[in-house]
Amino acid sequence: MPELATLPDRLGPNLRLILVGINPSLYAVAQGHYFARPQNRFWSAFSASRLGQPICRALGVDRLIPEHDVLLPEYGVGLTDVVKTPSVSANSVTPAMFREGVPRLCATLRACRPRVVAFHGMTGFRPFLRFGLGVTGAANWGPQSHTLEGIPLYVLPNPSGANAHFKPADLVTGYNRLADFLDRGSR
Repeated sequence: MPELATLPDRLGPNLRLILVGINPSLYAVAQGHYFARPQNRFWSAFSASRLGQPICRALGVDRLIPEHDVLLPEYGVGLTDVVKTPSVSANSVTPAMFREGVPRLCATLRACRPRVVAFHGMTGFRPFLRFGLGVTGAANWGPQSHTLEGIPLYVLPNPSGANAHFKPADLVTGYNRLADFLDRGSR
């Protein structure tokens, strides 16, 4: 059976931040860009936040769009996923897929050594804790007590349109709090 295409990591040297999703959607893979589905609120929330505003100004745009994902590493922000296998929805990601994806993600993060790694939602973060750090138990929103070899970990609300209990303003607030965490030095 041929392996499905996926989105390549958008990474580079000297990253301040790597944002980690659960897995790419089939739609995003077909479009070739992260958070490509129109219902996904990432680009609007990130653009409105103190993390995204300097990038918008540098690019001369009011709002970032999916095609800007390839430029984010130039501004210190990387993108990747816990699981690289695309699916219609994150509900399709199995424990076996997380078990396989987390070691790859850990190796990627160790190689990049960003100042902070932020996960979009608990659905991807909890398997990372379990399979990557050997930790079970509760996780909180925001900064975490565990690190990956000294790299601070952070959990944000997932911007997916399927995660409607977080409103757009909540997403912007989440990115602003992450900006504060980065500004405080985070290490």
